[in-house]
Formats: sequence, structure tokens, C-alpha cells
Amino acid sequence: MALLEVDSIDVSYGNVQVLWDVSLSVDRGETVALLGANGAGKTTTLKSICGDLTPTAGEVRYKDENIGGMPFEEVVEKGIAHVPEGREIFTESSIRENLELGAYVDRSGMEDQLAEVYKIFPRLEERADQRAETLSGGEQQMLAIGRGLMSDPDLLLLDEASLGLAPVLVDDVFEAIERINKQGTTVLLVEQDIYNALRVADRGYVIQTGEMTLSGTAEELAADERVKESYLGA
Repeated sequence: MALLEVDSIDVSYGNVQVLWDVSLSVDRGETVALLGANGAGKTTTLKSICGDLTPTAGEVRYKDENIGGMPFEEVVEKGIAHVPEGREIFTESSIRENLELGAYVDRSGMEDQLAEVYKIFPRLEERADQRAETLSGGEQQMLAIGRGLMSDPDLLLLDEASLGLAPVLVDDVFEAIERINKQGTTVLLVEQDIYNALRVADRGYVIQTGEMTLSGTAEELAADERVKESYLGA
């Protein structure tokens, strides 16, 4: 049984349909990449999983429970954390305060989880009392991911984690994603950076204009001529 199953969902913004019959699955322990160009429907798919949007058809099943349309707070309590595009950190609060906000579901193990986040992102511990606005773009992305990990999720949804970062910082972020997965957290990764996403993923899906067009192992997608021509510059 898959940890997460998105089964033939349609999603609309008002009267405008943006996803058609979208399906994907994520098994426990995997990193799965959802790939596509800007505006393809990647973020909408994540929002439909985490409770920000309600599918008009189909189901979102997590641990074999239909969570489609469940409020965001309840989805977090079930064990899913969403790190949205754009980071959305509180710049005037300290790094530690930002991280503590991620533990609002259960604060009993907060200090232990904070220690785990600091192991993954040592720079956050070094600057724990600084205001978040003093961090570089890459460090702010690390903070956003760390805040997501503070709820100790079974499944981490990452939306465009590398967007707008310098190449050296992109490498740092993807190395962190690999560490997070190796430590036992399942990851669903939305990315426009196809090369790096397939480098860290086990499997992937390609979405175009709201419809799934390809799926396969990371190796299969990296070798697919359609992926090479459209996304890898071949």
C-alpha cells in the first residue's frame, strides 16, 4: 500500500479547471519528483494534497484514508508537512522562533526535533538568535525546510525548493533533501530543476498543462528523449 495516493483528481479555481484526472503515488521511504514547467499544475497538485484546495473529483488517500478536502491543520496532524514555494518565513522573528512555529501540532518533542533540524542545517543553529531577514536566500530556504521538519512528518511536500538560488546553494539544498530522505522522511518534490530533481529522486512524474504525461524511474525519465528535449536542453 502506498503512503500517498492521488487518484484521478480534478481541481478548479472557481470556474476554471486546472487539473484533469491527475494520479500519482508515493511509497514510504521514497523521494518522488513532480516535474514540469511553470504553470503546469505542480503547485496546485501539492495544494490539493495538503488541504489548501479541495478536488472536485477523485481522491487523495494518505495511509489509505481519504484526506481530500480535509483542513490543512488536520492534514499536518496526520503527518504531512508542506514547504510552500516562496519560503513564507517570518523575517522579523528569530530563526529559532520560526522553527518553533513549525512544532505547533505537538510541542512535547520540540527540543528533540529542533536538535535534529540543527544536525541537518548547522548554520541555523549557529545563527539561531538572529532575525530571519539576516539570512541569505539559500539559508532562508533551509529555514523553511527546517520549519516543515519541526512537525516530524512522515511525508514532506517541497515546492520549488531551489527556485531563485545560486548554483552552489542549489547543491546544498539538494544535498539536504537527500539527507532528510535517508533519515526516514518520505519526500514529494515539486521542481523546475529537472536535472537535480532526478538526481535525488527514485521516481518521477511529468505534468503538462494540468495533465500527467509521463512517469517512470528517475533513470528512465532522464533518458527519455521528450524530457531531454523539453527540460534538459538536449
